[in-house]
Amino acid sequence: MSDRRVLVIGRGSGIARAVTSALRAAGARVVVAGRDQEALANAYDDPGVEAEFVDLTDESSIAALAGRLGQVDHVVSTASARARGVVGDLAHDVVLKSFDVKVLGPLLLAKHFAPRLSEDGSFVFFSGSSARKPAAGMLAVGATNAAVDALVRGLAVELAPLRVNAISPGTVDTGAYDGLGERKKAELFATREATSPVRRVGRPEEIAEAVVFALNSTFLTGVSLAVDGGEPLV
Repeated sequence: MSDRRVLVIGRGSGIARAVTSALRAAGARVVVAGRDQEALANAYDDPGVEAEFVDLTDESSIAALAGRLGQVDHVVSTASARARGVVGDLAHDVVLKSFDVKVLGPLLLAKHFAPRLSEDGSFVFFSGSSARKPAAGMLAVGATNAAVDALVRGLAVELAPLRVNAISPGTVDTGAYDGLGERKKAELFATREATSPVRRVGRPEEIAEAVVFALNSTFLTGVSLAVDGGEPLV
């Protein structure tokens, strides 16, 4: 990744931060982008990281970012808007936002950045293990992730020889689960530690390693790479 320019979309914490740190350690120059540009800029004290604004629910914002950045080598989107809940509790707008951020956003990133990627460039988007293992309360999350898997395969064909892949994590210890509340989060992690084949939840750094692998693997495309500790197996 030495001297490669990589766009990473997401927050300044959790998986997005781990991905940025791994890319910098590998020698890449990183542009971090999200809806809170100031917070992103404050999150990184590194001259090799620049912060930009983008709203994945707004095509004009994506197009403007592409215009400002010009050529990049790779694009990674970790952004999500999770729509947890059983079917009777799901609201239309919440489910729509989940698809908007995690499926339509990456589709529009591909639309506007594919012409600006280097010849050996690639996209990495994020799916999730709920696409492969249904669970009560995860219906919309699973459907969104399954749509990402389909999107990646389709884009890999349409954009060839540019590569398009996804990382599909299992339960990872990030702030993404804080919304469950302390007790429910602890119960979830305890269940994963008891039942997952690796007997623990994942770490953001492990997901970041998979992202760097996907960016560097020039014979890998159209794949949703499961980094989930074997969760869907049990």
